[in-house]
Amino acid sequence: MTGKIFYRERHKVQKEMKQPRFRVVAVSGVDITFFATHLRKKELESLAQTMDAELVCLQDPHDGSEAGE
Repeated sequence: MTGKIFYRERHKVQKEMKQPRFRVVAVSGVDITFFATHLRKKELESLAQTMDAELVCLQDPHDGSEAGE
């Protein structure tokens, strides 16, 4: 069984700003330690590919849309 990395979009950053937009919320089935508090989408994808894990985007509770789209 592959692991899963659950992430969501940060609330205090806009899309046009050059800051990491995503936060890791939880990890299941993968032994990994995160030292960064905010990550870019490419960084998450690279971690997931290296660890053979699936990325799971959590819905934004403010507007009901998915963060990664």
